[in-house]
Amino acid sequence: MKIQDGQVKIQDGVVIGKAGERDLHADLFLPPIDSSERPAILFVHGGGWREGDRTQLRGYAILLARLGFVTLCTSYRLSTEAVWPAQIKDINCALNYLRKNSDSLGIDKERVGVSGNSAGGHLALMAATKIKKFGGQGYNNNESSYVKAVCAIYPPARIKKLDNTDPLDNAFLALMGEEAEQSDYDAASPINYINKHYVPTMLVHGSKDNVVSLRDSNDLYKKLLKYNIPAEMHIFSEEDHAFDGKNEYGRVVADLQSLFFLKYL
Repeated sequence: MKIQDGQVKIQDGVVIGKAGERDLHADLFLPPIDSSERPAILFVHGGGWREGDRTQLRGYAILLARLGFVTLCTSYRLSTEAVWPAQIKDINCALNYLRKNSDSLGIDKERVGVSGNSAGGHLALMAATKIKKFGGQGYNNNESSYVKAVCAIYPPARIKKLDNTDPLDNAFLALMGEEAEQSDYDAASPINYINKHYVPTMLVHGSKDNVVSLRDSNDLYKKLLKYNIPAEMHIFSEEDHAFDGKNEYGRVVADLQSLFFLKYL
């Protein structure tokens, strides 16, 4: 694909389904040139599952839409509103929306990918697990939420049940809730779902990440290779968490995503 002439068509605040008892909103980005059978990418924001919003990855969505991808930046219930698995159900609802509306959006429903940063990277990896128990709620339950490829940028690969940690600082506890057992934490950890059926995966991480250890992505990458899953690992030397918020790095990561999704969608 080449950069398309013209402007990306943006639809903000599209209602894509239900998040609990309320509507779930997303921002939609359509390529400048109308077409059919196009690939699509869902973008999932980070923020430790308890903050952030769908505008966080808007830059990536616009850049990829200019290359011909239909892109969608979705919201989801934060841990301050609902505990796990509400978040992944909302992500699956967004994926279902893309497939349900594939004809009007010009999407090939077999060419849908997902990308996320930090907590959004965790949710992106979980969306690629092909497990049905986390189906989305709302308008689109008859549509598949499966994805063909996933990009995860500094993602937590394991959801950890930590002891002796201040609950105000423990994002894992806030996500899982006070009643969650170790088995629940394991079931929310994407590394436990990597097998021969997993999808092509791209991982991006800073070597000096002080929020999510580089070990998370390294361990995930090794397991992907163990099962011969097509995988890429991009490590940015001396960079901390959220390094792609700097324009020069964001452009590079966007280029990496475009190459990856052009290859696998």
